[in-house]
Amino acid sequence: MESIKIKAKMMWPFLDKVNEMSGAYQVDLVDLSEKAIKAIEEMGIVVKFKEGKGPFITCKSQRPIHAFDEGGSKLEGRTIGNDSEAVVVLGYYDWTFKGKKGRSPSIKKLVVTKVVEYAGAGASVDEEDDDIL
Repeated sequence: MESIKIKAKMMWPFLDKVNEMSGAYQVDLVDLSEKAIKAIEEMGIVVKFKEGKGPFITCKSQRPIHAFDEGGSKLEGRTIGNDSEAVVVLGYYDWTFKGKKGRSPSIKKLVVTKVVEYAGAGASVDEEDDDIL
């Protein structure tokens, strides 16, 4: 099985900007269905579980991960945030590093079916707010 197509929500999408912690472009594909988990595991990829994400995998790349809309147009100039939904054509690559071997997921195509815009970390603050300590 060379590639599969899955539906997933996205968390921490660093599609066109390198994640400083990993040094790669990356996205977590979360809330995977039982069928998706089975197919991913059949490819030899480990599916992790974390509270708040459910079953998930992290896809990393040394190149930007291009996102498309359902019409096939490239999504550019939009900041895709957590809980955006996508259909992903998923492949894999094998690696060896410092004597260890593994298999990691690779995004072959990412079609965003629901965009949740990233709003940024800063919330607006009203200086007249009586709740400010």
